[in-house]
Amino acid sequence: MLVKQTLRGTDFPELGERLEGKVRDIYLRQHDVVLVATDRHSSFDRIIAYVPGKGEVLNRLSAYWFEQTGDIIPNHVLAVPDPNVTIARRCTPLPIEAVMRGYLSGVTGTSLWTRYEKGERDFGSFRLPDGMRKNEKLRAPAFTPSTKDKEHDRNVTPQEIVEQGLLPRDLLERVEDASRRLFARGQELARARGLILVDTKYEFGLDAAGTLTLIDEVHTPDSSRYWQAASSAARIAQGLEPDYFDKEFLRLWFIEHCDPYADAVLPEAPAAMVEELSRRYAAIFNQLSGETVSAADEDIVERIRRNLAAQMRRAS
Repeated sequence: MLVKQTLRGTDFPELGERLEGKVRDIYLRQHDVVLVATDRHSSFDRIIAYVPGKGEVLNRLSAYWFEQTGDIIPNHVLAVPDPNVTIARRCTPLPIEAVMRGYLSGVTGTSLWTRYEKGERDFGSFRLPDGMRKNEKLRAPAFTPSTKDKEHDRNVTPQEIVEQGLLPRDLLERVEDASRRLFARGQELARARGLILVDTKYEFGLDAAGTLTLIDEVHTPDSSRYWQAASSAARIAQGLEPDYFDKEFLRLWFIEHCDPYADAVLPEAPAAMVEELSRRYAAIFNQLSGETVSAADEDIVERIRRNLAAQMRRAS
C-alpha cells in the first residue's frame, strides 16, 4: 500500500523572496504571490506534526469556497495550478480578523462560550440573555472581530476598532456586511452537505486599486468549526458535545506528554494519530466538496515545480 507523502516545506528560489508562515510557504513577486500550502501542523506556536494531505485539503477547499462566494466579494485568487498551490493577487491585509459565530460554543479564552460562562453578557455590538447553554444556537449570527496581535488574538468590539484607528467606520461596515453574507452562504452550502458551519474567521485585504478583497483561506477545517448536522441536535439535547471535526486529540496528546510551550524538543507525534488526522482532513474535504485528495504515489515537490512551470508558460 502506497503511503501519501508529506510536504514539509519548499524551496523554489526562482519564484522570488520566500516567507515561511505556520502552514504556507509564501513567495513574493511584483504583482502576485505564490502560496504553497504545506502539511505542517501548528499548535502552541510551533510545528507539532506533518499531516499527509493536509496542505492539499486546505488549498483545494479554499479554492472551492472562493469559487462559491465570488459573487459576494472579490477574492485574491488568480490561479490554482496545483493541488497545493494558489497564485494570488497581492493585497495589503487589514489588521483585524472577522470572526462570525452562529452558536454559543468554543473552549479557548477568546471563545464566546468561555466569556459567557464567566458572566459576560455584553459583547459590544450585541447582548446575550442569561440562561443559555453551551452549544446553543444564537438568535442571529454574531460578528466578533479580533486583532491580529503577534502574541495572541485579542477580542475587540466594532466601536473599539474605530476608536483605536484600526479601520475607518465605513470600511469596517463593509467588512461586517461581507462577513455576514459569506457566513450565510457557508452555512447554506454546508447544510446541504450534512454539516453545520458553527463559526469561522475571515481575513480581508485591499488590492492595489483599494478594492476590499477576501484573502488567505475560507471555510477550511483550520479556520472554521463544523458539526455533523444529523446528530448534533440530539447530542446537545442530551448534554453531549456535538459530533464535530476534531483535531484537538493530537494537541491534547502533546499536553499530556510534555510541556509544548517550554520544552526545547518535543516528542514525535504518534504515527497512528497523524494517520487518523490525515484521514479526518480528507473525509471533511470529501463531504464538503465531493472531491477526493490526490493519489499517494506522486512526488509532491516535483509535481508543484512541473505545474508552476506550465502555469508560467501559459501566463507569458
